[in-house]
Amino acid sequence: QVRLVESGGGLVQPGGSLRLSCAASGSIFRIGVMGWYRQTPGKQRELVARILSGGTTNYADSVKDRFTISRDNANNTVSLQMNSLKPEDTAVYYCYVVDVVPRIYWGQGTQVTVSS
Repeated sequence: QVRLVESGGGLVQPGGSLRLSCAASGSIFRIGVMGWYRQTPGKQRELVARILSGGTTNYADSVKDRFTISRDNANNTVSLQMNSLKPEDTAVYYCYVVDVVPRIYWGQGTQVTVSS
């Protein structure tokens, strides 16, 4: 059983920062991609950022230059540093992991609210 546990969500004022973390545990084969999606009510889940096993990163245009994704391969963790947050960043953020089989695993989601 593979489990992804997220932490770090919450309420922050516009312009503020938050750091999300996600730890993968269990019988997970070698991890390829790690990343984050987000979803708001009535909208499709949107890819925020991803990082490949070699360190290559991709970001949604809406978060470039504000968010930074990183990973710790030794501990199977992925983090998302979010700076200069805007109200439109408000969403439930889900981490995901794709192993080399490939199989995809999802976290339970963590709420990020940007509001004054």
